Amino acid sequence: MSDQRTVFEQATEEVQAHRKPEYPVTPLFLNRWSPRAYSDQPVSEQDLNTVLEAAHWAPSSFNDQPWRFFVAKTDEQLAVFHDFLVEFNRSWASKAPVLILVASDTKRGNGDPNGAHAFDSGAAWGSLALQAKLLGLVTHAIGGFVRDQARTALNIPDTWELHAVVALGYQGDKLTLAEGLRERELPNTRRPLNEVVIEGKLNV
Repeated sequence: MSDQRTVFEQATEEVQAHRKPEYPVTPLFLNRWSPRAYSDQPVSEQDLNTVLEAAHWAPSSFNDQPWRFFVAKTDEQLAVFHDFLVEFNRSWASKAPVLILVASDTKRGNGDPNGAHAFDSGAAWGSLALQAKLLGLVTHAIGGFVRDQARTALNIPDTWELHAVVALGYQGDKLTLAEGLRERELPNTRRPLNEVVIEGKLNV
């Protein structure tokens, strides 16, 4: 229990109120969550590149590194991204100073299918999110966007799969959100560990 107390002492007060791990983990994993309120504070080029660098060092099958990151940071670039977000997500993500579309090449260098492209890109996104948190930034991955429109707007090949748009920036005041979103602006919980861990085979 002393290890768990140490974890909670290092977690933010906001996280302590909503997240209680069953076993001690590094506070980084608890402190990372997905806010929707973003401030207008810009993200430095150094910090943006550090976040992308961390993502780029994720593990990948055969070191194929299938992930691709389309970055929008200027007003012109962001307007293109805003256009292919669904309306609900545009309502809050349009305030984020950086948007990153995570895609992956479904083919290996020799043209064979890469069955691990999505799995590897998920690892890259996880690394991106954790590095962002270490820099005091927040992220929120968005699945609600029009993929065909994004593909056309960004000239993305048909052999690349589009996974998510990631909002990146500094956390803002939840009062800037629509009223219906304010109550949801808090760290969520997790299922009990024994619901997701299967020892040996599944008993049916």
